[in-house]
Amino acid sequence: MKVEIWSDIACPWCYIGKRRFEQALEGFAGKEGVEVVYRPYQLVPDAPATASPHRAWLAERYGPQSVAMDARVAELGRAEGITYDFDAALHANTFLGHRLLHLAETEYGAAVQGRLKEELLKAHFTDGVDVGDRAALTDVAVAAGLDRARVTAYLAGDEGATEVSAQLAEARELGITAVPTFVFEGKWAVQGGQDEETFRKVLEQVAAEIGETRPAPVQVAPAGEACADGSCAI
Repeated sequence: MKVEIWSDIACPWCYIGKRRFEQALEGFAGKEGVEVVYRPYQLVPDAPATASPHRAWLAERYGPQSVAMDARVAELGRAEGITYDFDAALHANTFLGHRLLHLAETEYGAAVQGRLKEELLKAHFTDGVDVGDRAALTDVAVAAGLDRARVTAYLAGDEGATEVSAQLAEARELGITAVPTFVFEGKWAVQGGQDEETFRKVLEQVAAEIGETRPAPVQVAPAGEACADGSCAI
């Protein structure tokens, strides 16, 4: 079974959704046969190259309620073992990070890409790293198992930019407007940070369907809490 997860690095619900899905996958009997790959999505594609404080950016968009928004996500994250430090977090353009994820998948494989995704989310939400900075991204990539010289050369040029741009366009063509969106076998989609039990049921149902000669449409849960273009449903 192939699961493609469309998500952004700067999406708090993508972090929560990733953790919940992984917990469900861990308890899934057929986990060894599941390939998980990450696909790019940018909530704020026009974010400037120069990073700025997350708190100030969010307050400009949502006003005083932004503090409560962050607090709720931080509380939910703690339940999943995630530490959100929104005081340290930086609003940054994530395109370079998505290029790195493309490199990881194509040259290192899905497992390494998954580790890199985790490192990027942690860097952005927990460690206050500027995920739009090439030097900082290189350190994050090395921590995930990528070769420093290869990453340095890769980020110095424009390798992967065309492919990532094409995948971003594909997300629009697929009608993806909120993330995380989990696409199973290219046919069935689950949107949002669903709970672990929902993900487990979907994994089991899709596994049953792809074993049929004529698979029927899978009925999935309503959209969970997610981040849409430029904003998050908190």
